[in-house]
Amino acid sequence: MNDYAYHELLPLGKDETPYRLLTTDHVSVLEFEGREILKVAPEGLTLLADQAIRDSAHLLRPSHLAQVRKILDDPEASDNDRFVALDMLKNANIAAGWVLPMCQDTGTAIVMGKKGHQVWTDGNDEAAICAGIAKAYKETNLRYSQLAPLSMFEEQNTRTNLPA
Repeated sequence: MNDYAYHELLPLGKDETPYRLLTTDHVSVLEFEGREILKVAPEGLTLLADQAIRDSAHLLRPSHLAQVRKILDDPEASDNDRFVALDMLKNANIAAGWVLPMCQDTGTAIVMGKKGHQVWTDGNDEAAICAGIAKAYKETNLRYSQLAPLSMFEEQNTRTNLPA
């Protein structure tokens, strides 16, 4: 007798993240075998990747900002805790102006994405996503911080943070 029962390893909790609509372009809904299928054009993936890189470099989630703000009123917080929290909030305010990012060392663009079985794309998702990331790095003040070895003791900035 088989007593095995599958249990989801890391079940998701309620998602309270505030989302916004980027566009209604580049997506359509099709029907296949009685099911609705979301079709996403490569341009949609490029737009999404571009905006995701910009957002992650310039914005913090409201819930995160609220948690940092609570430190200022926490009676158990040290003076140093409050100093750091206030500095983080000031930095977040500056970054939200879309000129300077939260951190100048913007690093390698590492992307992990999942799509459900009812989402169709043209198949070359990696190229579309990399194009969006490249666009964000070229059009914003995100620092190129990748180094390539030239020899055992020399390295050079690659002038890009790709491939993602």
